[in-house]
Amino acid sequence: MAILKTEGLTYQYSVGTPFEKTAVDHVDLEIQDGEFVGLIGHTGSGKSTLIQQFNGLLKPTSGRILLDGQDIWALKKADMRQVRFQVGLVFQYPEYQLFEETVEKDIAFGPKNFGEKEEEAAATVRRVLPYVGLSEEYLRRSPFELSGGQKRRVAIAGILAMDPNVLVLDEPTAGLDPQGAREMMELFVRMNKEFHKTVLLVTHDMEHVLNYCDHVVVVRDGGICCAQNVQDFFKDISILKELRITPPAIIRMREELNQRGFHLSNDLLSIEELAKAVASEVKSHE
Repeated sequence: MAILKTEGLTYQYSVGTPFEKTAVDHVDLEIQDGEFVGLIGHTGSGKSTLIQQFNGLLKPTSGRILLDGQDIWALKKADMRQVRFQVGLVFQYPEYQLFEETVEKDIAFGPKNFGEKEEEAAATVRRVLPYVGLSEEYLRRSPFELSGGQKRRVAIAGILAMDPNVLVLDEPTAGLDPQGAREMMELFVRMNKEFHKTVLLVTHDMEHVLNYCDHVVVVRDGGICCAQNVQDFFKDISILKELRITPPAIIRMREELNQRGFHLSNDLLSIEELAKAVASEVKSHE
């Protein structure tokens, strides 16, 4: 079942002026409930404009956005608030959105703004804090005293506190070291697998797409040029070459070995599979 669907979705900036530009052009897209989807494309392809329409931050110039089958822009104004509960948007560098005096107040801001009482919001904060790997000792601290990775965890906790059904993540590991990026991705996998959140990940990191995503959607020039499951997508990397996006290391190694005379299947997507295939081919030539 599609939890999020677009029909002919189009968005234009500066309509009616000399600077008019179509950023999203008649996009038809379905995100199934419970999927972990990678959304990729070169800089300026329209990815960020597209995802900002999913929770009503931007209103389409034309077309529809359906959340659980309901056109979000056909809702009453009061009901539109609920859309932002159901679709949580985590911007690139979300820590820049922190503004409260304490971590507790920052995480509680969303729930309180959407109607939770003080006691309810406090309980919500304590419920989500362990999900992002922080203890309650952080609650009284200023978010501006924390490290970059800790700030990002606080910002994401603020989104999780609203308990969205869909998490839309715009380059959530940008600027993090490898360990921090891995921990962040493992958090999102946990949200997907254990807490049944649908996850839409905007990223340039093909390692993350290969290792964590179920499906891949490619945005090019404001439209969708490809939508496949991960295994099929990485069998043929011609699209990545066209977009000048670096494939995952295992795919690059597979391609280089084939250029050097090996005959390795495009189905090989893990180091273990690749090592066995190489060993088998070498042994057959002994």
